[in-house]
Amino acid sequence: MRAVVQTVSRASVTVDGEVVGAIDDGLLVLLGVTHSDTPAIADTMARKVWELRILDDEKSASDVGAPILVVSQFTLYGDARKGRRPTWIAAAPAEVAEPLVTAFAEALRARGAKVATGRFRAHMLVESVNVGPRTILLDI
Repeated sequence: MRAVVQTVSRASVTVDGEVVGAIDDGLLVLLGVTHSDTPAIADTMARKVWELRILDDEKSASDVGAPILVVSQFTLYGDARKGRRPTWIAAAPAEVAEPLVTAFAEALRARGAKVATGRFRAHMLVESVNVGPRTILLDI
């Protein structure tokens, strides 16, 4: 599982003209799932994101109650080492990835996070205003 975590002053996901998820002053998490990921890995990733000390004064989302917007991002497993056309073979198929993205969001909620999400298998417009900017890649 891979996550790109960004500090944002605001972020939102729009599908077919409707905002389906939005946050202010929190974390935007782009989450990629691979074939070997499990619910236990999703839980570990949720803990790492929730406790990641990336906010001002080395605070974490858990310290300040910052909201988190989770957006599925299979392209995090794109591989363009050969040529110009990436392959997505390392990305888990939707049937595997969707329940794990849901498990990740639920694990955050179980820890007390306010979580908004995108919509799986939808063409999403993701907007964000990065703060810092601070961006971290987590890979489990």
